[in-house]
Amino acid sequence: MSRINKNVILALLTLTSSAFLLFQLYYYKHYLSAKNGAGLSKSKGSRIGFDGTQWRTVKKFIMLTSSQNVPVFLIDPLILELINKNFEQVKNASHGSASECKFFCVPRDFTAFALQYHLWKNEESWFRIAENMGFQCLKFESKDPRLDGIDSLSGTEIPLHYICTLASHAVHLVVFHERSGNYLWHGHLRLKGHIDRKFVPFRKLQFGRYPGAFDRPELQQVTIDGLEVLIPKDPMHFLEEIPHSRFIECRYKEARAFFQQYLDDNTVEAMAFRKSAKELLQLAAKTLKKLGVRFWLSSGTCLGWYRQCGIIPYSKDVDLGIFIQDYKSDIISAFQDAGLPLKHKFGKVEDSLELSFQGKDDVKLDIFFFYEETDYMWNGGTQAKTGKKFKYLFPKFTLCWTEFVDMKVRVPCETIEYIEANYGKTWKVPVRTWDWKRSPHNVQPNGVWPISEWDEVIQLY
Repeated sequence: MSRINKNVILALLTLTSSAFLLFQLYYYKHYLSAKNGAGLSKSKGSRIGFDGTQWRTVKKFIMLTSSQNVPVFLIDPLILELINKNFEQVKNASHGSASECKFFCVPRDFTAFALQYHLWKNEESWFRIAENMGFQCLKFESKDPRLDGIDSLSGTEIPLHYICTLASHAVHLVVFHERSGNYLWHGHLRLKGHIDRKFVPFRKLQFGRYPGAFDRPELQQVTIDGLEVLIPKDPMHFLEEIPHSRFIECRYKEARAFFQQYLDDNTVEAMAFRKSAKELLQLAAKTLKKLGVRFWLSSGTCLGWYRQCGIIPYSKDVDLGIFIQDYKSDIISAFQDAGLPLKHKFGKVEDSLELSFQGKDDVKLDIFFFYEETDYMWNGGTQAKTGKKFKYLFPKFTLCWTEFVDMKVRVPCETIEYIEANYGKTWKVPVRTWDWKRSPHNVQPNGVWPISEWDEVIQLY
């Protein structure tokens, strides 16, 4: 009996000890760990979200580019917007300090990087190593537009885009090329017949729907989600450029055909005018950029770019357009400070404003201000002797970048409609005699300025 009692007692003790141990484990798990878990997690360097596909793909891509000394920089709009909102935090982050993946782990189909092609020394080996690391890559090439004006070189192809996938995420590498106007250009991503349309969701790409032009960004290195990357030093400026970056090439083939039909004027006078007009345009662009005022090539200057990729030697002036909402009250003084005296001021800010400045060698700079109506745009003209007003109507247009006389400048994207509005269907034929009151196809009378306003709206210098 005593033996049985001893066995029972031992069993009870064992059961009690086990129950107590289970209670301790339960208490630690559900109370102590809940109370101190967050602090312990941070102190031990727990990293949240770093096992995601996006982050791992970006990390491997950065490892690839770093190992090959390929200086890529981040241009992804979604991530740059997040960085811009948390810029101070990003600038002060150190390598490996991130405890939570906040940028590269956000849901998206692509991460976009860029590369300046002239800094890429080993393209072929990079492509091969990328595939050895598990990336599947597509390369997109096209003819180099910088050589279109040179018949013997116009077929040369250059890389424009790479798209590399790893697991379910893709990296879009946009290849930027230097242009003579000291800016960066990327080409159109065209899907050729052999391309697998299901490789990635191409329609969601942020870059490549059309060629684009950007100011050359100053870069800085930062740590984002524990990864060292280069980004534009002014992310906001780069982001603002993206929606307005569309680029139109000069039509070199058509320009050559034009000069085969109409011989180019290479007289001393014509060459001197082209030089003076180019310098005047450069000075005007510099002045307006300081003011933060958008402008585009208008009238004869726009026609010269579109028809013959150059300045029309008998035009005798440089013509620019500016939206009236971009007008600034110090624009006249800014041009005068740049050494361009005011020649005349017609109209007023509310109606038909135009300015003319005197450049050197008797070359004039005319600035026409454009007004927007419900279904068209217009600029005005004033006859100084009579006070008569004129109105020039244009279909609505947007602005694109182009390259003209070694400069990045804007032109109407809907160029042919813009030119035909002004010059009609026969714009390809040179016209040396031009009456601004009668010759334009889009001109119409617009009344007469009241004599009481002449001192304000007709100012000659």
